[in-house]
Amino acid sequence: MVKHIVLFNVKAGEDKSAVAKIAASVLEPLVGQIPGLLHAEVRETFSGMDFALYTELESKEAMAAYAVHPLHEEAKTHFFHLLASRVAADYEV
Repeated sequence: MVKHIVLFNVKAGEDKSAVAKIAASVLEPLVGQIPGLLHAEVRETFSGMDFALYTELESKEAMAAYAVHPLHEEAKTHFFHLLASRVAADYEV
């Protein structure tokens, strides 16, 4: 299993709660639609970056397929333009 964690900061002037809700509304439903994506949750943070995405995937191969999957690419169009920065980390368990 692979855990994929992404932390996001929104652009100045954007409402971080609203952007996090948009991200959650388009990313969380991908579970069951993208093979190998087992879990996805988006939450606003109380320290550090503005919000986080936590996902669990079956394998490194599933993560690679998720990264370029058309549904994932389409989901990103709803909120990536509102971001100032992001950082990701992945690990196997």
